[in-house]
Order: sequence, then C-alpha cells, then structure tokens
Amino acid sequence: MRHYVSIFLKRLATLLEFFIALMLSIGIILLCIRMAASLTNIPNLDVWPNYNDLLETCFNLIIGVELIRMMYYHTPNTVFEVLLFAIARQIIIDHSSIWGSLVGVCAIAVLFATRKYLFCEFDVAEEILFRASLKAKSVNKLLGIKIPHEESQTLLDVFLQKCEEYDIEVGVGACVYFQDFGLRAAKAHDGKISRIQVIRSIH
Repeated sequence: MRHYVSIFLKRLATLLEFFIALMLSIGIILLCIRMAASLTNIPNLDVWPNYNDLLETCFNLIIGVELIRMMYYHTPNTVFEVLLFAIARQIIIDHSSIWGSLVGVCAIAVLFATRKYLFCEFDVAEEILFRASLKAKSVNKLLGIKIPHEESQTLLDVFLQKCEEYDIEVGVGACVYFQDFGLRAAKAHDGKISRIQVIRSIH
C-alpha cells in the first residue's frame, strides 16, 4: 500500500510542477507580447521600456524560462543555468559598486569550477518494489512504463522469460534490462523469487 501512495504522490507532484510550469509559460508569453508591443516607446526615455527596463525585463524572462526547464528536467545543469543567469542579471543590471560586481564575477567563476570539477553525469534511479505475482499490465498502468508481456503474464513471468532469453542465472540480485527501465530480483522465499524491483532512471 505504501508503494501505491508513494507513486500517487510522485505523480501528483509531477502534475503540479507541469501546471506551475504551464502557468509560468503563459505569463512569460504574455509579458513577451507586451514587451514587443512596447518597443516603439524605446526612443522616449520617459516611457517604459527604456533600455535599462528592457534589459532587466529580458533577464527576468530568461530566468523564468530557465525555471521552467528546471521544473521539467530536474538536473544539476538546469539549476546551474538558473543561478548563472540570476548572478549575471545582478552584475549587469545593478551597478552599485565595483566590489559588488567583483563578488558576482567570483560567484560565476565558482559556479563554472563546480560544474567542471564536481558535477558528474549520472541518473538518479527510482526503485519500486512489487510482488513477483503482480500482473505486468498492472505495473505498466501504475508506473506508465511498457513492460512487454502477454495478457496474463506476471512480473515474475516476464523476468524469467528475459533471463532465459539472455541466459542469465536466476537468483536474488539478477537484473534484466529494457529500453528505459530494468527488473531486478530483490527477494526470494523458499527458493522462489517473491519480490521484483522495477528500476528506472530519472533524468
């Protein structure tokens, strides 16, 4: 039961993220249209947008676009892009002092150094445990994946079929792989696989 609740909450969080991203996208599109309609006012410095306002608005819109990407992709690189644009905006728009600009430049240098030496390309794996006797089609519906199966096949049937196909020794820890997920024998009882773990990567 806990797994089903966990799956539901993850799907709900994903839907909420998409909804927020959609609202943010609509807002950015409307602001872009407003900005485009106001470009004829640029020569008049007393009317928005003058050059500084235009620059600040563009930076804000770019940061908004990067926030949409961050909500959609969930990778360290998208967080890096948001921080990079936010710091660059502060340096370029805010002309408070040379020391403030220096701190901003150092912050960007630290970001690039972190990206070069500390970032690593990896996938965060999502591991969900199921009874081996559960129907494969039920798992497909729950997780939104495509386990190839016949109508009445269970997870164990699919797992054993794949093990036989690739001559993999059946036992706890054995794994079979598909295009974007894998199945792993997680537990056994009386010599039979009782729990199978569905492993898929979150990019």
